[in-house]
Amino acid sequence: MSAGVFVLAACGGHAETGPAKSAAHNLGSAPLTNVVDSLRDAAASMNIVTHISRSGINDWESHPTASVFVPKGSPPGGGFPIVVLGHRITGLSPECAPSLSPTLLDAAPTVETLLKAGYVVSVPDFQGLGKASAPTTPSDKYHPYLDSTTLGYNMIDAARAAHEAVPQSSASWLAMGVGEGGQAAWAANELVANYNNGELKFVGSVSVSPVTDVDGLADAAQNGTLSDDQKVELARLLAALHTEYPDVVNLDDFRRGAAQQQWDALLGCQPAPTALQVAAQIPATDLQPTTDEAAATLRGFLKKIDLPQAPAQAPMMVVYGDADPLSPAAWTDAALDAACKFGDTITIQKDPQPQLASEAQLTWAADRFAGNPAPNDCGGRA
Repeated sequence: MSAGVFVLAACGGHAETGPAKSAAHNLGSAPLTNVVDSLRDAAASMNIVTHISRSGINDWESHPTASVFVPKGSPPGGGFPIVVLGHRITGLSPECAPSLSPTLLDAAPTVETLLKAGYVVSVPDFQGLGKASAPTTPSDKYHPYLDSTTLGYNMIDAARAAHEAVPQSSASWLAMGVGEGGQAAWAANELVANYNNGELKFVGSVSVSPVTDVDGLADAAQNGTLSDDQKVELARLLAALHTEYPDVVNLDDFRRGAAQQQWDALLGCQPAPTALQVAAQIPATDLQPTTDEAAATLRGFLKKIDLPQAPAQAPMMVVYGDADPLSPAAWTDAALDAACKFGDTITIQKDPQPQLASEAQLTWAADRFAGNPAPNDCGGRA
C-alpha cells in the first residue's frame, strides 16, 4: 500500500466519537498576570485554566490551558454568555501560546471588545502550546498544527472550562476565531453535537479568514509556487505530521537546501527574524515533494484538514477577503460551496481587510444568543 493510500484510509475526516462525559474536567487554575494594562482594566478577573480535552489524531486525552476573562458588572439573567476565541496561526513550540503573550498574540483588543459587550471570553492554548502543568500523555507534548478535529475539540472544551470556572456564566456559547482559530471555530460547529453531550448550548460560529479547503497547498508545493506565508504553513504542517506519523511522513521527502538549513526558524515564534522573513530567503522549490508518492501522502493529510467535513450544527458567519496570502479566496469559496451543499446556514461577508469582532460580527453574535433566525447566503451556492 502506498503512503498516500494509507493516509487517506487512516485520516479521512473528523474522528467519530461518542458524547463526552459531563464530569468536571478542569484540573486547576491560577491568576493570569502577564497581560497588557488595557486588558487588565477591561476584565473583572483573569485566570489560566488547565482542563481536559482530546486529541483528534489518536483520541487520547490531553490537558491544554485556556485564558478565561470575566467582564465587569453584574451578569444578566441566566449569566454572562461565553465566547471562545481561537487564536491566529503561530509556531509549534509551547512558548508560542497566547497565554504566554502579554497581548495574547495581538488578540487583546478583540478580548477587550468582547468583554465590554458582556461576554465571558475563553482563549484556548491549542494542544501542545503553553505550559502544561503535568503532562500525562504524549498528546500534551506537541501541537497538531491545523488538525481541524483537535482544534474543534479544544474550542469546545475551552467553553466547558470557562463555564466551570465562572459560576456567573451562562450555558450558552459561541465560537469565534481568525486563521487557525477560524478553522477551529468552524470545526467546533461540526463536532459539537457528538462531543458536547448537551451540557452547554452552542449558538453559532464566526470564522474570519479561516483555513478551510487547503488542497491547493499540495498543488502549490508540487508546482513550486508557494507564497512565503504558504512556505511557513507547509513547513509547520509537515513538522507536525512527522511527529504524529513518523513512519509515514519523511521530512527529507519535502525539504532540501535553504529550507532544510533554516527549518527550525520556520517552526518557531521568535520575534526577529520572523518565520516569514526567513521564508522570503527560501526558494519555493526547496519545499517541493521529491516523488509522486510523497505528494500523494501530503494530499491525503490535507483531506483530513479540509473543511467542511460534516454539516454544521448551528449557524455560521464566514468573513474573508480576496488577498489572503495564506488561504486564497478560491479555497474559501470551495469550502463555502461544499458547506452550502450540506445544508448549512451561513452568513457570508467579503471584506478587503477582515478583522475580528467588527460591529457586524458583534451584532450577528448577539442575534444568535437571542435566538433570532440567522441570515443565509447559501442561495445559489448549493
